[in-house]
Amino acid sequence: MILKKQIYKVDKKVNPLIGILLFFISIFLLIFTLPLGFIYGIFHGLFKKGVVGLGEYLLEIAISIDQLGNVGMQHLLNVLWIKKGGYKFGNRDETISSALGRNNKLGTLTKFGMAIDKLLDFLDKNHSLNSIDYYIEPSKEILDQLVWVHIVDQKLLASRPIGETRYVLPGTQKAPDISDVMVLTKEIKEGWKISLDISSFEYIGVFEARVDGKGPGILVRKTCYFSEYSGDMSIDPEQGEIVWLKYQDRKNASEVDKLIFDFLKDSDLLI
Repeated sequence: MILKKQIYKVDKKVNPLIGILLFFISIFLLIFTLPLGFIYGIFHGLFKKGVVGLGEYLLEIAISIDQLGNVGMQHLLNVLWIKKGGYKFGNRDETISSALGRNNKLGTLTKFGMAIDKLLDFLDKNHSLNSIDYYIEPSKEILDQLVWVHIVDQKLLASRPIGETRYVLPGTQKAPDISDVMVLTKEIKEGWKISLDISSFEYIGVFEARVDGKGPGILVRKTCYFSEYSGDMSIDPEQGEIVWLKYQDRKNASEVDKLIFDFLKDSDLLI
């Protein structure tokens, strides 16, 4: 998987008239400058890498067109292709195929949407599922979180809030303009009274599933890291207790945490 080196920021509200003006400017540039740039790009790709370079260049254009379609056709696709409460098309950083894949996983495609998905599957097996982009900018449909994964004797560190049976993995929300390492280190220091070793951070992966207790179109995405630590671990007794989990404890985890359990079990890290 490729992790985008990107800072996520909340979009600023702009004057609608500015949006209209920028739209017409972009159309002007599209009509009068894109053809020239396109022709130059074809020759540049061929000169640099031959047919491979041309293919790479055209693939980039295809992805950009797909992203444009996801924005331009979002309202129509949300009516025709997905059921009420499904994951919405329209994220400007996402392709149509990626949004289609998310609804495929959630089971929120309409009959029309399923027909389109089957057509793409015929042309390219598991096309929509393989197109899901787990590094797109967050939106109101995707909650972006971080998790520190710590395993001792093939048991997973977690906490159990007072009065509840569910388990919670150590973590927090992502933050704009701040690196994952800094955000997670601060949270673990405050909540678990230990200091993560920044130099030992190891990226694990991104896991995504629907949010428990909400509609199928609301997802939570957790980016996970390993890291060593120093200090004596403890949490506020009023918040819960520290627990060490085996794979069999998966049943009391959230939907997205179950995916993390599965990954760790498949990697022979959990008993």
